[in-house]
Amino acid sequence: MQSHEPQIEAPKKKPMRFNVREILIMALIFLVVFATVQFSVQSFRVDGPSMEPSFTEGEFIMVNKLTYRFCDPRRGDVIIFDPPFSSAYPFIKRVVGLPGELVEIRHGDIYIDGRLLQETPDLGEPNRDIGPTRVEKGHYFVLGDNRDNSRDSTEGWTVPRENIIGRSWMIYWPLSTWGLSPDYSYKLATVT
Repeated sequence: MQSHEPQIEAPKKKPMRFNVREILIMALIFLVVFATVQFSVQSFRVDGPSMEPSFTEGEFIMVNKLTYRFCDPRRGDVIIFDPPFSSAYPFIKRVVGLPGELVEIRHGDIYIDGRLLQETPDLGEPNRDIGPTRVEKGHYFVLGDNRDNSRDSTEGWTVPRENIIGRSWMIYWPLSTWGLSPDYSYKLATVT
């Protein structure tokens, strides 16, 4: 008995061809996406304990490099910057004093223009007192969150605006700590 079922032929595969124009368009799209990502975000690894408990050693963070093209750093922002001295790597610290402000640390309390800085949550007291220090125009006074173990503006330097790479945006590794960068509240005590 013979089968009279029709035979189905597989369609012949046409060789995939790209013309020069398609290749150039794909390359251009790739370059635009790559340049946009490189221009707007960058990855950094946290080295050292200076920002604990907010950031721990070995965490990888994404940094928004565009933020400060449109606005100035604010008190409480965590910034990544090149320190104003020779260093093989950038620093990560929290902005405490803004340009033109008078910063003083007495008995572990931080004063801005004579008003007590109230931090929520309490990050602890800086381990050294500093006399009234005027933050230069275009500079920022920064502290590490681990106040007893941080190289920061208590050593007598501030961060020039042009040295700021960007603002910490999110922790992406390890996955157990994945999430947006911790955002704390900073306000100055009212004058009585």
